[in-house]
Amino acid sequence: MRGLMQETPLNVCQILDYAAKWHPEQLVISKSVEGPVISYSYAELHKRARLCAIALGQLGAKRGSFVATLAWNTSRHMEAWYGIIGCGAICHTLNPRLSAKDLTYIANDAQDELILADATMLPVLEKVLPGVPSIRSVVLLTDRMNMPHPSASSALGPERAVKLLCYEELLGAAAAVPGALEAFRWAQVDEYDACGMCYTSGTTGNPKGVLYSHRANYLHAMLLLQADSLPLSAASCCLAVVPMFHANSWGLVFAAPMVGARLVLPGPHLDGASIYSLMETYGVTMSAGVPTVWLALLAYCEEHGLTFSTLRIACIGGAAAPMSMLEAFEIKHGVEVRHLWGMTELTPLGTVGNPKPASVGGRTRPASGLSGSCGANGVSGSGTAAVASAASSASASSFRSAYLGAKLKQGRPHVLCDMRIVDDTGRELPHDGKTVGHLQVRGPAVVARYFKADKPAVDAENWFPTCDVASIDTWGYMSITDRSKDVIKSGGEWISSIEIENLAMGYPGVSEAAVVAIPDDRWGERPLLVLVPRPGIEPDAELRDGILKYLSERLAKFAIPDDVVFVPQIPHNATGKVSKLTLRDMFRHHKAPPRSKM
Repeated sequence: MRGLMQETPLNVCQILDYAAKWHPEQLVISKSVEGPVISYSYAELHKRARLCAIALGQLGAKRGSFVATLAWNTSRHMEAWYGIIGCGAICHTLNPRLSAKDLTYIANDAQDELILADATMLPVLEKVLPGVPSIRSVVLLTDRMNMPHPSASSALGPERAVKLLCYEELLGAAAAVPGALEAFRWAQVDEYDACGMCYTSGTTGNPKGVLYSHRANYLHAMLLLQADSLPLSAASCCLAVVPMFHANSWGLVFAAPMVGARLVLPGPHLDGASIYSLMETYGVTMSAGVPTVWLALLAYCEEHGLTFSTLRIACIGGAAAPMSMLEAFEIKHGVEVRHLWGMTELTPLGTVGNPKPASVGGRTRPASGLSGSCGANGVSGSGTAAVASAASSASASSFRSAYLGAKLKQGRPHVLCDMRIVDDTGRELPHDGKTVGHLQVRGPAVVARYFKADKPAVDAENWFPTCDVASIDTWGYMSITDRSKDVIKSGGEWISSIEIENLAMGYPGVSEAAVVAIPDDRWGERPLLVLVPRPGIEPDAELRDGILKYLSERLAKFAIPDDVVFVPQIPHNATGKVSKLTLRDMFRHHKAPPRSKM
């Protein structure tokens, strides 16, 4: 027997309807590509997104069309998201950090028909468009005053193969049609219909398209509002550092209007000074981004002696967060860290590192943070009071260690993401915190098949292989040992590059660390530690020997790197993660000194 409740499809555009009706005055604040800050209400965002949908419909976008965006996190990009989806099309976010070659491949694979792009992307588009014949028009997300001029040889122009259009003029034309806005309704779709697409990083081959449904995005956005998730509320001011062009900005641009949070969009500049200025100017209470962004922010704060006056929660994902970063946020700045793990294929959140009280001695994080009474400053006094103070300090210090240790793990799976680890034969392995296996996931927000793929991405029971090697403990905390392709197989042992990197980041004078395998005649592979010293630190033999000694006191002998190499910067891929493929290629012929051999 079916239930007798109303059957209302979950359509992500309903989120914006709700925001405009129930918290129309709440602000969206955006640093524009042109420079000025744009601030307006959810009601205005709702109006402009509907005008965008009308304009796109007039350009031929329809149900099932792929309409791409190539833009940074701005209010116009957010309008475009909802406008594309609202006219029934599929919003295909392109990554501006990709090469022209990769962008051409991805746009061709999707058969994009239109592109909405920041005006600064015109030089990139001029390289891409000749190789993508399906694109009819390019809309630059700017006004007439800031419209750039295409080069003489460009395929773009009023009388050329691809029309070049001005976004604000299109919205103005749509608004000028009497009654058009009042009569407009979002396209009627099934909740299982596609609304967005993002391509994977493509580190082991061509990027693959992940086609998101309305239902998956809607459920995922609701997940972010849970207290043990990011969390977002009407009292939040959220700075969405994580890009809108990658993995749905972790769902923030759906979740913030859903709950009425103030939303701050940073534009193209993600350096420490720019991020700190936005946080302090607009009273940001929570933010989400990858470790490279937080490293730059923390370094800026340290250099200038700054702290955070309103920031309460920093969400870290995209790569493992080192203990030094957790300590800087939690202890020095009093900012709670939520360590996240996910994938493009998971919409993208899979786990949240918010410790269960039972797993850290039955206690919760003090409202005042982990500094102060946590034993960092020692104990003074004498007699019974001193003993009591010492006991209290020891207890606090023990809690802090347990709490940060739990936070270092990738976290517990949320309700939309079932999870297990298996051996090479597919046999499920125990959750004991020690046994390591191949991580698999399934759920209503997990990919079932890649775009245009010949076969499913999952097995007969819907388990999706993440290509991560991990363990799960008795409390349900998952810890990534490594990506399958990054784990170092030395003799009969598996060595975690992530463990070495996290330890190395805690050594004084280290700005960034990465570990890759180098060939070894005896052991097959051995770990090589690649470091970026902090400014003013000399990359000499003393630093090298010091960090190797430091690691030797904390790692099994077989896991100690054979060598340390200093570089001015570590390469990153288009999503901000360390490009280990590039590093392995750079050091494929590296030979470690004989004295460091096992």
